[in-house]
Amino acid sequence: MDQRVKPAPHEIRRARTENPKTRESDLAAQLGVSEAELVAAHCGDGVLRIEPRVNDLLTGLEAVGEVMALTRNESAVHEKIGIYDKVVTGNHNAMVLGEQIDLRIFPKIWSHGFAVEKRDGEDIRRSLQFFDAAGEAVHKVHLRPASSLYAYQKLVATLESPNQEPSVDIVAAGSDDEVETAGVSANLDDLRDRWSRLTDVHQFFGMLKTMKLGRRQAVRMVGQDYAWLVANDAVSAMFDQAAEAAVPIMCFVGNRGCIQIHSGPVKSIKPMGPWINVLDETFHLHLRTDHIHEVWAVRKPTKDGHVTSLEAYAADGKMIIQFFGKRHEGEGERGDWRSLAETLPRLPSTTAA
Repeated sequence: MDQRVKPAPHEIRRARTENPKTRESDLAAQLGVSEAELVAAHCGDGVLRIEPRVNDLLTGLEAVGEVMALTRNESAVHEKIGIYDKVVTGNHNAMVLGEQIDLRIFPKIWSHGFAVEKRDGEDIRRSLQFFDAAGEAVHKVHLRPASSLYAYQKLVATLESPNQEPSVDIVAAGSDDEVETAGVSANLDDLRDRWSRLTDVHQFFGMLKTMKLGRRQAVRMVGQDYAWLVANDAVSAMFDQAAEAAVPIMCFVGNRGCIQIHSGPVKSIKPMGPWINVLDETFHLHLRTDHIHEVWAVRKPTKDGHVTSLEAYAADGKMIIQFFGKRHEGEGERGDWRSLAETLPRLPSTTAA
């Protein structure tokens, strides 16, 4: 965000009218506003402000039926078609554990919500859109032809906010746990000892928090028996090999408020310029490969043997996207995934310095 005077809601609406084909996030950047401010400017004109009550939202969405769930960050967009089922509510963490829609949600990050209607020829496209306090998108739900419009409208009425002003209060983005902390001097022996004693991949974040380490700092430090640098085109190579050999993968894309997961095969891989696109029946992914600064293959011990992830990082240290072989709790790692990950072209360790 620059220091220009922000446009008023009516100016934002005019810019939207004049640029109907421009993506919301791109138009917001051009106008010097957040995406939440862009959407809020249309309150009363196809947009209704709703309360970001995550637990009520999740429990109400199952009745809506088939929808498209979208989670993104600056470099990747993850889209899944399915139903919000197997919901686990919670004030600090919530989850959707369905076969298609699989989410890890951090409700305190969700600050603004909107129900959005857009006319597309004879059709009306409907979505629920949620943003953090900085106005950045955390999660969106798009209706599909098979969705229950009645259940959707009932849910929107339940969540409707008394505040329908065409503006939102935006605060500066908070710190991000994925970004390395300047000046931290963690002890390598301590890191390797803690790493070696992991019994579950979910313990990894707690280890980093205890040691006050960023994720990329840890993989750079720990040593090549646990993490090694691979070529930046390793993600593209992985997709091609996984599609060709029908290796089912897990693909994680997230932001501060939501992580969305695809589990299963990938088939239709379509590169286009800097983008890798996965265009399968219920899973679409759009990944900016030119944003990838480093890719690491990482081994984490578990009680079922070590598991291997492929992790792509941006220049600022934030993780863009992460991959595992598909597995369930209590299962060992798939041999075909492990072989794929371990044979991706490695780079000399000095490259990461």
